Amino acid sequence: MTQQHSAIAPTPKTPAKAKRGDWWRDAVIYQVYPRSFADSDGDGMGDLEGVRSRLPYLRDLGVDAVWLSPFYASPQADAGYDVADYRAVDPMFGNLLDADALIRDAHGLGLRVIVDLVPNHSSDQHEWFKRALREGPGSPLRERYHFRPGKGEHGELPPNDWESIFGGPAWTRVEDGEWYLHLFAPEQPDFNWEHPAVGDEFRSVLRFWLDIGVDGFRIDVAHGLVKAEGLPDLGSHDQVKLLGNDVMPFFDQDGVHDIYRQWRLVLDEYAGERIFVAEAWTPTVERTANYVRPDELHQAFNFQYLATDWDAKELRTVIDRTLEAMRPVGAPATWVLSNHDVTRHATRFANPPGLGTQIRTAGDRELGLRRARAATLLMLALPGSAYVYQGEELGLPDVVDLSDEVRQDPAYFRGAGQDGFRDGCRVPIPWTRTGSSYGFGNGGSWLPQPDGWGELSIEAQTGTAGSTLELYRAALAARRTQPDLGAGDSVEWLRAPEGVLAFRRGEFVCVANTSGESVTTSAYGRLLLASGEVTEADGEAKLPADTTVWWTTTP
Repeated sequence: MTQQHSAIAPTPKTPAKAKRGDWWRDAVIYQVYPRSFADSDGDGMGDLEGVRSRLPYLRDLGVDAVWLSPFYASPQADAGYDVADYRAVDPMFGNLLDADALIRDAHGLGLRVIVDLVPNHSSDQHEWFKRALREGPGSPLRERYHFRPGKGEHGELPPNDWESIFGGPAWTRVEDGEWYLHLFAPEQPDFNWEHPAVGDEFRSVLRFWLDIGVDGFRIDVAHGLVKAEGLPDLGSHDQVKLLGNDVMPFFDQDGVHDIYRQWRLVLDEYAGERIFVAEAWTPTVERTANYVRPDELHQAFNFQYLATDWDAKELRTVIDRTLEAMRPVGAPATWVLSNHDVTRHATRFANPPGLGTQIRTAGDRELGLRRARAATLLMLALPGSAYVYQGEELGLPDVVDLSDEVRQDPAYFRGAGQDGFRDGCRVPIPWTRTGSSYGFGNGGSWLPQPDGWGELSIEAQTGTAGSTLELYRAALAARRTQPDLGAGDSVEWLRAPEGVLAFRRGEFVCVANTSGESVTTSAYGRLLLASGEVTEADGEAKLPADTTVWWTTTP
């Protein structure tokens, strides 16, 4: 007898796994980009009260924690990653009472809250930097940043040859002739972490937010705080290699680990298993593992996995390397497909491989969504913790056709460095089928939403068999109830056709077909969930192209 299985198999609601002290080892953490999540006052900009009002949706989705991108006081030169006051909420997002209420409500719903911390640089409107400019060369405040005299006969050349990640020199000259370092925008001067006042300040900032009740911190540019001694020229690639492990002199220096050991001592003063998560762009997963040694941070984003194409061989390689790198340090692997800095994976996978993580074309959207759904089931089946970026549970594509007039990514206007197309993944998400901003708020939205956005909304997909939202809900429910899903440090690979990944974890089996054509495999038991239509007969299963299936061998 032949059975047809729909894309979403019903999952019975059973009690969640018992809560453990090490909740973060298998947590699914949902990234909220506050300005694009929900707008409570109709000004077109998302805010903390908007996030608070939508927390029940996140609880029902089935995630364990919420990570909030920056909401601190900021001139918004880089969407809040230029912080003027680390202990204040920017008025566009609300105030400290709103932050406190959000955290309390989240805890009441069983959700933990992780906030962004931006320690590599401040805003040029931070009081320290403003005083440094006013007080001039030799000021003690200048020692808290990287001020240097320039090269050349009159100091007219930058102190070294470093370039900003956003394009152009990494140095800006001030009126008195000195230059200051900024690895990102000129409005984001880098702190000098060799100065003890910087460390003292950030340990105080940590305690401020821990006292309010946050459950952890995502550390922005965690790899960038310490620069190579003497700020040497980048020079040739061979010179860079001499600095060790092919690491740039302004990234992934060994000195950052002393900072995180000090921070871990602060965090461990607090009950409740608070955590640190590193945004550490490193050359290899082995270098990333250095950040999550037992006395340092808890998790680090797996950017090598995010940047991997939808290809079975490449995926297996990065999965194996990740698990092997994390095992010796006892840290969980993390898996992520999208975030606020890269093209959404529904669009990346809609385009030919090898284009990187910032893509300017829509590609084949049907293909992209099919692959994105399959990639999600694969990610959620792997051992460790997973991150979900807001809107990916709706299958949202990037908005690639924004006009120059509405773009706000600062990198876009610098004409070098990053492509500057991050606005496409930051367009406010749709909640309802209709309305001036599809339920985002009562007014417009700070980036324009495309026509037809409402058909991808939470309202349109809720309760709709086969929808991407219901696939995520079913997958997260199964992940909670299946004892072999979640935490772990290994998989047992199974034989599979070319272009197919198959692995076992206890009584759970995942098979992902990346081959581009339908394949036949063993049917490994009771089908739990599939990202597409699967046909089973006589102990075999036919998987369409770009489809992932979950089975359990338990009755």
